[in-house]
Amino acid sequence: MNMTGSERMTNARASRRHPAPPRRRTALLAVCATLVLAGCATFSEDGGFGEVQGIAQARLGAEARWLRNDADEDAARARVKALLARPLSADDAVQLALLNNRGLQASYAELGVAEADLVQAGRIANPSFGYMRVRGDGEVEIERALVFSVFQIATMPLATKITRQRFEQVKLAVAAEMLGVAAETRRAYYSAVAAQEAIRYFEQVKESAEAGAELARRMFGAGNFSALQRAREQAFYADAVAQLARARQTATAERERLTRLMGLWGEHIAFKLPDRLPELPKAPTELRDAEQTAMRTRLDIQASRRDLDALAESLGLTKATRFVNALDVGPAQVREAHAVLNGFELRLEIPIFDWGQARVARAEALYMQAANRTAETAINARSEVREAYAAYRTTYDLARHYRDEIVPLRKRISEENLLRYNGMLIGVFELLADARESVAAVNAAIEATRDFWLAEADLQAAQDGAAAGMRKATRAAPAMAVGGPKPH
Repeated sequence: MNMTGSERMTNARASRRHPAPPRRRTALLAVCATLVLAGCATFSEDGGFGEVQGIAQARLGAEARWLRNDADEDAARARVKALLARPLSADDAVQLALLNNRGLQASYAELGVAEADLVQAGRIANPSFGYMRVRGDGEVEIERALVFSVFQIATMPLATKITRQRFEQVKLAVAAEMLGVAAETRRAYYSAVAAQEAIRYFEQVKESAEAGAELARRMFGAGNFSALQRAREQAFYADAVAQLARARQTATAERERLTRLMGLWGEHIAFKLPDRLPELPKAPTELRDAEQTAMRTRLDIQASRRDLDALAESLGLTKATRFVNALDVGPAQVREAHAVLNGFELRLEIPIFDWGQARVARAEALYMQAANRTAETAINARSEVREAYAAYRTTYDLARHYRDEIVPLRKRISEENLLRYNGMLIGVFELLADARESVAAVNAAIEATRDFWLAEADLQAAQDGAAAGMRKATRAAPAMAVGGPKPH
């Protein structure tokens, strides 16, 4: 049957007077409730710090603590006070840095930022509500719409997966920073102890030079010494004084560097260090398959791989959504004077001007950039491990050579010269010169031992992929002047 336009309009208005069946409203409410519940992503109890703590315990044998409240601060202060009550070992210094280094605590906060991003990615965006009210010809028409982003809901699982990979990458990066601070602290500790130990020997050089200068002055006054011989002894004494001043400044600088890394200030800066460096181990560590082990255990490589995986997922998401970047849908209602109309509203971005090529090209470029950086990281890691192990073995052999060969020989020479002096075969100046040479040999042995422990710390950092620990390539340990000026 054919109807006129007025009849069709009358029927349409009549249909508007019948609201949607209750079943439709119930189904709509159920869908909304499901979406709300699905968007309730929550934070973890430890904020992702548990994995960082596990790495600290497994690789350093130390406790990492994220100070997030007063209770954590109080516990850390108590532990710091207990550690400072005795002379510090290298492990104690590392533990202090993990508890007290404020830069490290700032790095831990990156976990909170990354987890917040993860939680946000797992939550549905708030719907938008639209309201319109018009009036005319004695009638009032009201339109209401509640719109959800279908595009955001559809891509939520993949977006959450990408963000979770980023979160895992941040965990590794924070752990690498922690291991780097530990490596730097260990290096600063050995340098500070060695510099402090060297001061005692520079003081012996200075005392020997002072005695020689005084004797030369008296002999010159008695006419038994020439002006040239006296000037030489005076010059040696002046150089010895300058070398001692430099040694003291080096010790101060190294101690302050250690203090900064351990995060100490106020009364805590008066910590005690041992008088001597640790003894060399009986045998060096033998590394087999060091490169392959580094490929499995280095945190920077693991973080780089996770970054690459996240970019691969992001590239897939970008390609999948290159044409559709916004799709919103939701219930809509129109209220007229004598009727309420229920339905839905759909909003879709139409790709007329932007077809998404730029987004895809950018994602592909970022992926290739990450792929090449991952390969570079792996290549550099292999080289760093080889270099660090070669330095470790060389410094061990050199330190052992000083300990077993050079220092005992210098001691034997000193004993022989003392016998010759007692037999009046050599004079006092020859004996003083020999004493200076002996002190020079001991200082060189201290420096060699220090270099071994620094190399040991560098080797561990190379195996871990510690971020800060790798800065040793651009920052060498300050060399100690070996024995001061040579006697004339």
